[in-house]
Amino acid sequence: MKTIQLLRLQACAVTVLGIAVAGVSAYAQDAAYPMQTVTLIASAAPGGTTDIAARMIADPLSKALGKPVVVDNRPGGSGTIAASAVKRARPDGHTLLVQYSGFQVITPHLLKGSLDPIKDFAPVANLIVAPQVIVVRPDLPINTLPELISYAKAHPGKLNYASSGNGSLQHVTGEMIKQLTGVDITHVPYKGTGPAITDLLSGNVDMTFTTAPPLLSHIKAGKLRAIAVTGNVVLPSLPQVPPTSTIKGFEKLDVNSWFAVYAPAGTPKPVIDRLAAEISKIMQTADFKNKAQAQGSYAVYMNPKELAGYTSKELQSWGKFVKQANITGE
Repeated sequence: MKTIQLLRLQACAVTVLGIAVAGVSAYAQDAAYPMQTVTLIASAAPGGTTDIAARMIADPLSKALGKPVVVDNRPGGSGTIAASAVKRARPDGHTLLVQYSGFQVITPHLLKGSLDPIKDFAPVANLIVAPQVIVVRPDLPINTLPELISYAKAHPGKLNYASSGNGSLQHVTGEMIKQLTGVDITHVPYKGTGPAITDLLSGNVDMTFTTAPPLLSHIKAGKLRAIAVTGNVVLPSLPQVPPTSTIKGFEKLDVNSWFAVYAPAGTPKPVIDRLAAEISKIMQTADFKNKAQAQGSYAVYMNPKELAGYTSKELQSWGKFVKQANITGE
């Protein structure tokens, strides 16, 4: 009997020692993070705001972490292609997702697959917030939002608008405009904001509603005409463009996108905390804030807990509109 008890005690000791060693090993790995190149998988084509946000953080984050940080563009599927790649990645902080808010708060109401934008990813930090800018082809006789609505009513079914995909925030903005005004305009989805803007510049579509960063150079060159900014803020980069809060009948058209960093679910907390802390420092610099403002956005940091809470609130709010407008995904 004593022999059996002794063997049990020895087995317990070995188990406890094994757990302790595993814990020390995991801690050592976390403390050594990163051990290789960190990849930021952006859910947009080059030129989209998600891509721009990723590139704004990549170089300073590389210097802070002491390892290369590269951007890998995986557009399409309203953010699901990039998200799927990050979900499959090892949860060690070396593969991260830079995603826009539509994926987090609209896509969950449309997905019927195995991807869960909330449960499959761990929030790291929010980077920027940007309102939507409503732009049209410059050859259209439209200079203001009321003129756009009047033109659309005079030519029902003739105007169309481009978006980055079915169920995207741009798609939702278009449906909000239709509900507010009763106009008949056609949705044309693309695999990302970049391709949508390319076709708009080519004259294949009439308008789009998206964040300012990928639009500014085209607006300043006269290739696109900005007629309104959704929300109640005048963008310093577009001071002549009125916010919808000042336009009669459009006070409720308040749509903002936010762009954040996520890690695969199960990524160790010390790794997430390290990333969040470094990103916070970067975002406090004048360089980052100035770049954000110059692009028509604002640097708005949220730590993992704050980002999770804000996402939960927005998820509920947008869910009501998606259901009401009968918006469907791809």
